[in-house]
Amino acid sequence: MRDELLAAERVKAIEWCGGTLRLLDQRALPHEETWLSYDSAAGVAEAIRSMVVRGAPAIGIAAAFGLVLGARARMAAGGDWQAELEEDFKVLAASRPTAVNLSWALERMRERVQRVKDDEEVLAALEAEALGILESDREANLTMAQLGMELIRKHQAAPQRLMTHCNAGALATGGFGTALGVIRAAHAAGLVERVYANETRPWLQGSRLTAWELVGDGVPVSLNVDSAAAHLMKAGDITWVIVGADRISANGDVANKIGTYQLAVNAMHHGVRFMVVAPSSTIDMSLEEGEDIPIEERDSRELLEVAGRRVAADVDALNPVFDVTPADLIDAIVTEKGVIERPDAAKMAQLMCRKRLH
Repeated sequence: MRDELLAAERVKAIEWCGGTLRLLDQRALPHEETWLSYDSAAGVAEAIRSMVVRGAPAIGIAAAFGLVLGARARMAAGGDWQAELEEDFKVLAASRPTAVNLSWALERMRERVQRVKDDEEVLAALEAEALGILESDREANLTMAQLGMELIRKHQAAPQRLMTHCNAGALATGGFGTALGVIRAAHAAGLVERVYANETRPWLQGSRLTAWELVGDGVPVSLNVDSAAAHLMKAGDITWVIVGADRISANGDVANKIGTYQLAVNAMHHGVRFMVVAPSSTIDMSLEEGEDIPIEERDSRELLEVAGRRVAADVDALNPVFDVTPADLIDAIVTEKGVIERPDAAKMAQLMCRKRLH
């Protein structure tokens, strides 16, 4: 199965080429595939902030390479480059507050800087660390895809109807995807009749990105407005809702794209299983529960305008872009370390003590 999945891999969002970071501009998809190049930490931070790159794992990977670029510029300028590099850490860390993979990746880069004694070796060490974060995420995706597929098959070994929300595919990761990785593996195993993709307002990641990825892979997919989800669960014989995550607290509460919480509530009401797929780098054991997770609120113009033209009445708008799903609404959390069914604090702590599966 692993070789089959690798052979089918076709989408990527991040490239490191000759010391330059290249990002697929996800704002232009699905109509244009435009690659943008970055040579500074500030540029990468702006790319994260402005949604050129999005998805928790991909944000962390991009930030790691942003630190490589920052270190190179600081060292070339002379002076106390390590003290000045702290500004790049701060700028990158502030670019998206909810996705814990961002701070996790930056902390790994900081630790690598501190371990290197010879300044001449710093850039090579940081580049190796960033490349390691990229490759590690890709490998984790493949492991999670297999584990999630096996969980689906354990409950029903026949083609099924699945639902997903936002984009947790190759575009959101180092390659292959978290939630979409599981769906891809399930499709390869003959377990997918159809996928329902929620459009995911206001950035429409479901309609622009998830549908684009699945159509390209030959996976049967139908797009629906977010508010149709409960109706489809009632009438559509859906067996699983499968989503990614931007941060998971120590008790198993999950922060993900806005609308995930109401999906979980509706799934429980309709007897639909709910799966969260995320690497262990998304788990923040320093936060006891989901209410401690910072929730990003973006510019209200994302709701009030379409293509720069105001369509709303003269009204204020609330634009939280994440919500928190309590652990007791989640059937399974799938990570590269294993699967937790009916997550709680004790199971989360036990999971984080395990070694990574291969």
